[in-house]
Amino acid sequence: MTIKETDSLDEMLIERRRELHRHPELAFEEKETTAKLKSWLTAASVTLADLPLETGVLGVIGGKKPGPVIALRTDIDALPIAEQTGLPFASEVPGKMHACGHDLHMTSMLGAALLLKERENELNGTVKIIFQPAEEIGEGARRVLETHLLDDAQAICGMHIMPGLPVGTVGIKSGPLMAGVDHFIIDLNGKGTHGAVPEQGDDLIVVSAQIISALQSIVSRNLSPLDQAVISTTRITAGNTWNVMPDHAQLEGTVRTFTEQTRGKIEQRMNELVTRIAGAFSVSGKVHYLRQGPPIVNNPQLADLAEEAARATGLKVVDPEPTTIGEDFAYYQKQMSSLFVFMGVSGNSGLHHADLVVDERAIGKSARFFAALAEQLLNKTE
Repeated sequence: MTIKETDSLDEMLIERRRELHRHPELAFEEKETTAKLKSWLTAASVTLADLPLETGVLGVIGGKKPGPVIALRTDIDALPIAEQTGLPFASEVPGKMHACGHDLHMTSMLGAALLLKERENELNGTVKIIFQPAEEIGEGARRVLETHLLDDAQAICGMHIMPGLPVGTVGIKSGPLMAGVDHFIIDLNGKGTHGAVPEQGDDLIVVSAQIISALQSIVSRNLSPLDQAVISTTRITAGNTWNVMPDHAQLEGTVRTFTEQTRGKIEQRMNELVTRIAGAFSVSGKVHYLRQGPPIVNNPQLADLAEEAARATGLKVVDPEPTTIGEDFAYYQKQMSSLFVFMGVSGNSGLHHADLVVDERAIGKSARFFAALAEQLLNKTE
């Protein structure tokens, strides 16, 4: 199958995006999606590596000439959201939807693979394209890395659609782009009592309120005003009825940071505050701090190359604001240089919204950008 630089590529990619959109699958359930991707790549004579995972695909292009190994990555899983777009190709699976743009991510990288395959004999090295499962639960990247199939890669690039950016633009930023994601659980234990005689026990509701308020002081008083961080307590569970003070309370929430230093400082200070506040009320308090994903920090050299590729493919480069949303792409940067970009899609709504509709013209533009970027990396990576 030969794909030329014409509108036929865009039309084919849009058709395949709609096929994926109609049949979304959740994390680690992406079996039909995997089968479709394998079929499309095989039809284009793209070599498939033996990826020892139940879902996901790894295509390999190049290797005809000696050179570096670089990787492109896309995610493939959907969300447990009931679609409300009214599109003629809306999800046919009740309660599941590609509401985060992974269908567009997949077809963009599929298009890049087809374009690179046509130039395979001229590529100065090897491109590995990862169609990664389970991004939405933060597990897929680690599973891919554990296969060791990317151990020889020197750099990796990925993307996310950005509804607020217009089609024809790409957000490229050197340095911090997306936040590290942490999850905390705070357990409080004391003596329960009748609500009419609070002096005979411990009021864990009051203790919880003190802790929730104190946690906000970490960002405002323990971090530099130049640091960026978010601490959100999102759940509190305590008690079963209206006239009994409980003997246990649990708080849960998330922390978002852009540097490991800030992350460590928040974890330390959270432990101190909970221990001291609980002690002041003569109850026990324990913090369970779960680091779920590092921040994405883009390599400056890769960002420069991406700007060149954007200009070469007719995209306008914009400087995006960092976001406190997380992405498990960050795990790859622990092993190799990395770059993550935001692709403009002129969306009508935000990510993870049931009514999200995007402009499909972004697919072909993204495909050409990543094909050009891959060649830039092969030519300039040592």
